[in-house]
Amino acid sequence: MVAEALVVAGLSLAQSGVYAIVRLLDLLSRAPLSEAQANLNTSTNERPWFDLTYQLLGIGFALVPVALVLLLLSRDRVLSGGASIPPVLRRLGVAGGRAAWRDVGRGSLLFLVIGVGTLGIYAAGRGLGLTAQINTDNLADHWWTVPVLVLAAVKNGLLEEVLLMGYFRIRLHALGWSPWTVIVALAILRGSYHLYQGVGPFIGNVAMGLIFGWCALRWEGTPVSRRSAQSARGSARVLVSGSVTRRGADSGVDSCTSRVTGPGSAVMPFVWAHIIIDVVGFLAPGILHLVDPLA
Repeated sequence: MVAEALVVAGLSLAQSGVYAIVRLLDLLSRAPLSEAQANLNTSTNERPWFDLTYQLLGIGFALVPVALVLLLLSRDRVLSGGASIPPVLRRLGVAGGRAAWRDVGRGSLLFLVIGVGTLGIYAAGRGLGLTAQINTDNLADHWWTVPVLVLAAVKNGLLEEVLLMGYFRIRLHALGWSPWTVIVALAILRGSYHLYQGVGPFIGNVAMGLIFGWCALRWEGTPVSRRSAQSARGSARVLVSGSVTRRGADSGVDSCTSRVTGPGSAVMPFVWAHIIIDVVGFLAPGILHLVDPLA
């Protein structure tokens, strides 16, 4: 399981983190960080149809790690002792009806909290010279520009949150890590692949990871006391995740509603929050320029 998690990390977010560190060192060796620029959503070809093709290919291939972790989590059902593990989407808390709207509502609230905090940290980082100028509007004006930016936001939300708040929470908990050790480690990983934007975005994304982790503990029904966490980890090593039987709390299920509980079982509010944050940032780049004291 350790090797599996390391390979997934190396193919996705940890790889981005390494490149971001190198990029930060490159920027710092050239000029003050306040003079640097971090350009997102850049054109790759001067011919619109080829540019669109490259954009869609980039989005599609970036989601391959999401498909990989869904496959790996689905495979747990065929392993010894995994017969009672729910289907992978239910295991991650993907639901319809009222539960889906609840997730959208929670994501919207997180967007308000994280969005305001992000603007404050960005403004402070720019003022202190710790953050590069972030430009999110680097695609030429085409009929497909807005749809591609929305798809890019969806890609970011799925890639980061399914892996961080779903797959890695499940795997690290099953390895015996305590709830807050998992939260802090994943928050640092989240911050690492934003280092190409400067120290400010690293701090902001670590804070975002801590807030998301705190919310996850409450929405997943994850035990936070030492004794209950040890009991739940014992079940996790056998099942790798929660079960949908009615055997009680340690089986990873709400015995009254049969709702899947435990680490990784409340991914969707974080996916929605991330998508909304990026959609606003990509489609309204003037917000960042408005709060930039150096603009």
